[in-house]
Amino acid sequence: MEQADFIRDARRLVEVLDRVVVGYSVEKRVVLASLLANGHVLLEGPPGIAKTTLAKALARAFGLLDSRVSIGGVEYRGFSRIQFTPDLLPSDVTGSLVYNPVTREFEPRLGPIFAYIVLVDEVNRATPRTQSALLEAMQERQVTIGGRTYPLEDRKAGKFFAVLATQNPVEQEGTYPLPEAQLDRFITRVVFPYPRALEEEKSILRLHAQRLSEPLEDLESILDPKWLHAAQSFVAEQVAVQDDVLDYVSQLVRFTRPEVSATAREFFELGASPRAGIALLRVAKAWAMLEGRTVATRRDVDAVAFPVLNHRVIPKLDRVIEAEEAVGRYSARYEATRRGLEEIMKSIRAL
Repeated sequence: MEQADFIRDARRLVEVLDRVVVGYSVEKRVVLASLLANGHVLLEGPPGIAKTTLAKALARAFGLLDSRVSIGGVEYRGFSRIQFTPDLLPSDVTGSLVYNPVTREFEPRLGPIFAYIVLVDEVNRATPRTQSALLEAMQERQVTIGGRTYPLEDRKAGKFFAVLATQNPVEQEGTYPLPEAQLDRFITRVVFPYPRALEEEKSILRLHAQRLSEPLEDLESILDPKWLHAAQSFVAEQVAVQDDVLDYVSQLVRFTRPEVSATAREFFELGASPRAGIALLRVAKAWAMLEGRTVATRRDVDAVAFPVLNHRVIPKLDRVIEAEEAVGRYSARYEATRRGLEEIMKSIRAL
């Protein structure tokens, strides 16, 4: 496929998402860029803003919502939803060995993690033990059950593996917040606020005014799952990065560290790791492709810096308190991080 074909298909995918998720144009593009960068996404926001609907719409656009595929003798679901709860066990996610009284042998029972797209609802409600089992599968893209290792991704067969996890920042009682080391496994954390304009609220009501079923049910498959692997390879191999952009990404990541930058010392307790730089570069390249270009620029890096870095830095408490007075308690941490990153980018441009 040519560049124009990938860009056309990506735009068709965005149009499909627009039919069921009103607004959030930037957030939807960041999610798509994250998938094109072969990453997993944490969707964070209050209840009722279509985080789950977005994940289902992606699955339906790829024809995966109700499908099952057998690859190498292993059956994979197209789409799998896991509701995390405090009593959920790691084996409920990955699978386990089950004794068969007929054959008198233990047989593997594969868990819901064996899918193309895995939606993890309220990831912070499960215990750290269960969370770590999920995140290990995300990082290694494989699961071991009874001494046998099963792949979760098979690029030759067109099998991709993507986790879309949701998290509600409002309710913290009875939850187990993901530590920073585990949050780092998500290539982006996409923050979904409430609708930004009155017209968006009215459009949501119009969409549901004269129907009982969800608009999602009217969506049709427009892309083959193999398209995503081809698009990922195109982004990795064909979207170029000049030395000035590499310098910019390196400086941006380094200058988030308090031991390196005076500006970082004003805003952050902890800065971003080298893995953050890799993620920032990959998502910026995917963003450039969505913009119709085969060369990533500083503008692409700026566009995705906040979703890539906001969960990889720790803002200072006094900056969070200061932001709380302006935007409220639930958005204060995001705002403090955003201000810090903007000041760091300004300081780099001034060099």
